[in-house]
Order: sequence, then C-alpha cells, then structure tokens
Amino acid sequence: MKCTEIGELLPDLAAGLSTAEPAVNDHLRSCQDCATTLEQFRQTMALLDEWPVPEPSPYFDVRLRARLREEQEQPKAGWLVWLRRPSLAVSLAVILVAGVSTFLMQQRHSTSLQPGTAVSDLQTLDRNHDLFADPDPDSASGLLDDLQVQQDVNANP
Repeated sequence: MKCTEIGELLPDLAAGLSTAEPAVNDHLRSCQDCATTLEQFRQTMALLDEWPVPEPSPYFDVRLRARLREEQEQPKAGWLVWLRRPSLAVSLAVILVAGVSTFLMQQRHSTSLQPGTAVSDLQTLDRNHDLFADPDPDSASGLLDDLQVQQDVNANP
C-alpha cells in the first residue's frame, strides 16, 4: 500500500473506529513516517479524551425556548424585503429603465406614417440618400431618372 492510502485510514485507526488489515500493519512497520503520524494521531485522541466538556448554563434551555418563541412571533417579512439589498435594487432599477426605454423607442417607431403615403415615401428616400446618390448609371438613381414623375400627386386628405 502507498502512504497516501494509509494516510486516509490513520484517523480511524487512531480513534479505534476500524482495525488494521495485515497490509496496513506491514506498511506501518516498514514506513517510519506513517508510524509516526499514527502515533501523533493517538496522542491527540488521548488529549481530547482527557479534555473536560464544559457544562451549559442551567437556564440555557429556558433562554433558547424563549428566543425561539420570539422569532416565531415576529411578523413574516413581506415580498419587498429583498429591495433592501442594494445589488437587487440596482438590478431592478436597470431592468426598469431598459424596459421603459425599449417601450418608448417602440412607441416612437410605431407612430411613423403608414407606408405608401407620399410623406412616408419621401422620408424613406431621405433615409436611403446614399443609395440613391450613387453616380453609377445602372444604380437606383438612374432608374428614378427614367421614371416619369407625376405632377399632380394628391396626398391622403
């Protein structure tokens, strides 16, 4: 057996919780380090056995029960208690700001004009100015030049 395997068994052997197998005894006879460690464990266990256990206060049980009753009588914390933690409050504020800003941005884009009206077509042309400003004759601006523009386009009244 190896020292690491024996090292795991030493506390139980020193406390008397298990008995040593023949292979363990052979290793302890041949390995001075493991035998010394076992002896140190046994000395420690002997000191712990001699140590007197302190007695609790005579009113310990009475005070403990009184404290438990006090804790049970306290009102339950509401669901807003978690807001007292700064990290959770900041997280909620960030989520709230992100949600409101997303909602407002969607409102702004949904109030734009309906597609197909003259005003929205002009706004689309302005947004795509770079596409239509291309000097290449085969581009979209060349196609627009080929189209006849009607002078009497009526917008929706």
